[in-house]
Amino acid sequence: MKNNIKRISELTGFSPATISNALNNKRGVNKDTAERILKVAQEIGYVSSVKVNSIKFVIYKRDGLVVADTPFFAALIEGVDQACRDAGYDTVIYTINQGEQEHRLRIQDIIRDNSAGILLLATELTREDMKIFEHTRCPLVVMDAWFENMAFDTVLANNEDSVKDAVNFLFDKGHREIGYLSGNVRTRNFIDRGAGYRKAMAEKKVPLNPDYRVRLTPTMDGAYKDMCQYLGAGPKLPSAYIADNDIIALGAMKALKQFGYKIPKDVSIIGFDDLPFSEISSPGLTTIKFFQKEMGRVAVQRLVEKIKTNGVINSKIQISTQFIERESVKDCNKFEI
Repeated sequence: MKNNIKRISELTGFSPATISNALNNKRGVNKDTAERILKVAQEIGYVSSVKVNSIKFVIYKRDGLVVADTPFFAALIEGVDQACRDAGYDTVIYTINQGEQEHRLRIQDIIRDNSAGILLLATELTREDMKIFEHTRCPLVVMDAWFENMAFDTVLANNEDSVKDAVNFLFDKGHREIGYLSGNVRTRNFIDRGAGYRKAMAEKKVPLNPDYRVRLTPTMDGAYKDMCQYLGAGPKLPSAYIADNDIIALGAMKALKQFGYKIPKDVSIIGFDDLPFSEISSPGLTTIKFFQKEMGRVAVQRLVEKIKTNGVINSKIQISTQFIERESVKDCNKFEI
């Protein structure tokens, strides 16, 4: 470690004492100096000698519309907690609300503590939000979001390919006019799922109809109200919709039924996540099952590996999904009497 500190001192021009204080999060080193030292330390592969004895699970809420108290995130938290216990680490959960005045100071405290690894639930984060985490002093794994050209270990769903498969499924059922119910809050997951839809339609050589894309609030009640407003204008509907997630799909289904549309006779719908509500909805929602507990388990395994091996190579791990066919998609190939 002494050689590392000496090397960082040579590269930055700061004294070994200042380097040591900055790397060990001691007071007396100003923010700009500490960040410069940390950046150089990361570039040369410096490894802290402080033993990591716990895992901080940081739940970051930008607006709270997507990361809410739903079965999706309950299952994810359960998976993380169980995997941490199995690995012998204590779990400390932090919820960061971006609307809070002191949220950046809380983040600084978390990322400067090199005695704990960090699991970051980045569902609602933007690329700009992620920049502060580039200065973390401890092992970090990001969950449920991926940012191109940013050096983070990431575990997330295979969003793009999963939605492409859903488009192909609809084509096999005879659908050609396929719309998209997109969340009006554009998370990385939603962006990737929308990309999968567009790419699949392009591969099928079907032009996108902008009138078939409906932007809805990603809550059950919000999606319902927004869809009611949309349907009130009397638009021409496609034969099928794919939704960014189950919550949007179920809210839209409620609105469609209220306006007299029969599902799937008049319009088909596919969701994403396979929440418990989806199985008991009427009709049962055809959807893409994402294994939340598995994502939590794999993320913990990757973080523990980084802690034990002092690994500096980052990876992107995509969790496979499963297509669940229920009753919300019409087979247009079958002749109806």
